[in-house]
Amino acid sequence: MDFGLSEDQLLLEETLRSFLADRVPIDRVRELRNGDCPNDREIWRSLAELGMTGILIPEASGGSDLNLLDACLAAQAIGYSVTPTPFISSAVVAPIAFRGFDHPEIPAWLSGIASGEIVFGLAITETFSVREGAGIAATDGKLTGKAMMASDICSADFILVAIGTDQLAVVRGDTPGLKKARLVTTDATRCTSELVFDGVVAEVIFENAGDTLARMLDAGRIALAADSLGASEAMIEQAVSYAKERKQFDRLIGSFQAVKHMCAEMVSELEPARSLVWYAAHSFDALSEEAPLMACHALAHVSEIGQEIASVSTQVHGGIGWTDEQNLHFWFKRIGVGRGLLGGPGLLRERAADLQGLVATS
Repeated sequence: MDFGLSEDQLLLEETLRSFLADRVPIDRVRELRNGDCPNDREIWRSLAELGMTGILIPEASGGSDLNLLDACLAAQAIGYSVTPTPFISSAVVAPIAFRGFDHPEIPAWLSGIASGEIVFGLAITETFSVREGAGIAATDGKLTGKAMMASDICSADFILVAIGTDQLAVVRGDTPGLKKARLVTTDATRCTSELVFDGVVAEVIFENAGDTLARMLDAGRIALAADSLGASEAMIEQAVSYAKERKQFDRLIGSFQAVKHMCAEMVSELEPARSLVWYAAHSFDALSEEAPLMACHALAHVSEIGQEIASVSTQVHGGIGWTDEQNLHFWFKRIGVGRGLLGGPGLLRERAADLQGLVATS
């Protein structure tokens, strides 16, 4: 039995990587970091033309109706090219969120995502980590409170907001009473924000959303692991390429045993992680009872090895690897910030232990 990717999946990955290399080169990423928001809507609409934004959306709403493994191959390609895009929030997490509910606006929202006309932001951090007294409360359909580290808000038409651990609201991005402040992080390719709600009227509040919130987090964590996997892959390739060109003492540095070992160790760390991420994505649709545990393992592991690969590949470049003129830092910072977006390795491993009944209950 062949447990590899199908021909269609390989073609999807190859097509998207080629497209992003042509349409979103690193010079374009550099331009976008200087604006108010790195998420360029033109890139989002271009991804829609390829069918990427609707990858998890039913065909009836204009999507491709594929599974999370396909979406993760896209996320991997996006991480490989450090493309600024709300892909995980809008194309992965939002369609998962709407699967468990019935509301007259859901088909229009899904169609808008698939066509590239609608972007969803994500404010669900407080379901797993509450910082600085953050948290959202709902009274008579109005939201009050604060959400930290919300994703892809600066370009969002709508925002998915977690209310505690059992309610999920949809809020318009321009609703009166909503204050948005972009948070400055080292990663110039992602948009993270602080949101303050002051009597914000929600479009809808879904009750009994605990299971849906959990599934949203699982999907987001697996897709984020795929993104970091792609970024790590790109860093290794750049390190190997540089080692084949850079000379020291009239010899290519790639001929030195120490550099060979550094590159070989990075590859040996990455390849098993690729299978782990792919299996986690497969489990989400085919073995749903395994998905929560696999999501924790995949993101925790890739976050750890990604940090090491980012460091070592930069070291291979020597002093130039730490400069802005050398592009490596875009991948370095994307991996670093991604490490904590949906829970750091410590939190994820604690949840994995809890899921397996390994945490003391005393």
